Amino acid sequence: MPTKATNTSTTMEIHALKQGRVKLRMIGQTPMYFNSMGAKAWRDLLVGAGRKTAAQKKEIKHNPEQEFRDSVYKKSDGDTYLCFPAAGVKGAMATAALETGGITKTSVQRLIFLPESQIQIWGKPYLKMDIVRSADMNKTPDVRTRAYLPNWCAEVDIKFVTPTLSTMSIVSLLQNAGTIVGIGDFRQEKGRGSYGTFSVAGSEDMGEYQKIWDDITQEGRAVQELAMENPECADEQTAELMQFIQEERLRRAA
Repeated sequence: MPTKATNTSTTMEIHALKQGRVKLRMIGQTPMYFNSMGAKAWRDLLVGAGRKTAAQKKEIKHNPEQEFRDSVYKKSDGDTYLCFPAAGVKGAMATAALETGGITKTSVQRLIFLPESQIQIWGKPYLKMDIVRSADMNKTPDVRTRAYLPNWCAEVDIKFVTPTLSTMSIVSLLQNAGTIVGIGDFRQEKGRGSYGTFSVAGSEDMGEYQKIWDDITQEGRAVQELAMENPECADEQTAELMQFIQEERLRRAA
């Protein structure tokens, strides 16, 4: 006798991922260099750099004050004038995952979200010049001027997928990023410099970092805007170079 076929259907249940959220504070352990690309460089990339005229060739090669102002990321409102791309912090966490057991760089990129595009940076910026090597074949030396913060701190809002990740794992990963990667130019990740490193504390209980946070956050928007308008030199070498360029400007104007 033939057997009657039985139709069975299976319903697949798909559960929505859940998110956790934590606000953490970053306390700079080493000074930070800003490394934003200047407006002129953006324009040259957009339309191409034209040939210099005879008059332009006689101009002084660098304008330290303008390069100092162009090096920062800035915001039009909020508690601070200076900020930093949140993507840079997420990138630091992803890089730190390479040296952190139990998580991969790809997982960090997929499972962690930073709602804000910019994070606020507290701290007074100073004008600093350094000798750098250009990216050309001969590694030609040049002078680069950037905003330099001897003391700085920041606050970052982080969302993450649970239960794959926990608040503790986010804290640990950000702390590892602060130790072995850092943010900004000459950061620890690059090997040559050890700048932009930081420690991590919770926004509700900062423990030993509370006083440091309170002191640095006094250097908010008003202090930063004044420092950008009237830059102070970060060290004696920079001060000597600024004195030289001022004298050279007067000589060429005569």
